Amino acid sequence: MGICGTDYHIYEGKHPFLQYPRVMGHELGVEVVEAPAGSDIRPGQIFAVNPYLSCGHCIACRRGKPNCCVRISVLGVHQDGGMGNLLSIPPGNLIAADGLTLDQCAAVEFLAIGAHAVRRGGVTQGDRVLVVGGGPIGLGVAIFAKRAGGAVAVLDREAERAQSAADIVDVQAFTGDEAGLAAMAAFAANEGYDVVFDATGSPRAMEQGFDHVAHGGRYVLVSVVKEPITFMDPDFHRKEMALLGSRNATAQDFETVVAAIKDGSAAVDKLITHRTDLAGAVGDLPRWATQKTGLIKAIIEIA
Repeated sequence: MGICGTDYHIYEGKHPFLQYPRVMGHELGVEVVEAPAGSDIRPGQIFAVNPYLSCGHCIACRRGKPNCCVRISVLGVHQDGGMGNLLSIPPGNLIAADGLTLDQCAAVEFLAIGAHAVRRGGVTQGDRVLVVGGGPIGLGVAIFAKRAGGAVAVLDREAERAQSAADIVDVQAFTGDEAGLAAMAAFAANEGYDVVFDATGSPRAMEQGFDHVAHGGRYVLVSVVKEPITFMDPDFHRKEMALLGSRNATAQDFETVVAAIKDGSAAVDKLITHRTDLAGAVGDLPRWATQKTGLIKAIIEIA
């Protein structure tokens, strides 16, 4: 099971959409121990998990967008998740992952967030793409923006995370100081970026991201914050900018991630930096919530 920024927020009591108590865990690689009679699923099979349980009949579901179902229930957020020994999962939320390891399966969900955002942003060959925020979600966006043919840059205020993006995804990376911002602008020929993604979780950064969008460009908000976001309407209209939200992921995005892991364009082994077990998580998770040096993705092994 992967530990997400959401899980740290839940632990700290800061998640805005959750009722306590709650068993966390939505980034899951699972082994089947019991399957419904007559199904094609067999005990011992390994799957990734789509943790977004949708109703199937609301307006969003009818339009093929179960990721933003009106009555969505997310494992580990709206109902108990995978940080335990056994979990009952609807068969339709199991993602076939033949040939993947459990570690790779546990990474599929957070990478699918990035794959979905890139699809929302319509990244195509040659687009100049800026990803603001070099955490796991931002890295996922960068991976799939590059896979779509974009010329990708990552901006992060922390030099360590910027360097991690450059090393792991092999993209340009910049810090938010004066020199870094100047180099970032120059990478886009001082014309702005065709597609900008925010993956910071910072209202201030989200507002500043509007400035980086080129005329005719797209701005995709992947982050979720429980605060108002404001922008200058004259600049927004002058650029004829498209503003898009990106929420969760769909089965199509999960399949894209599985294919990317298999073809090597999503190197999960470079993303997993920390590891513990269920007993060790009692001490490790609180520490990692505050001490993030060198941390990209932590995994909890559950026997």
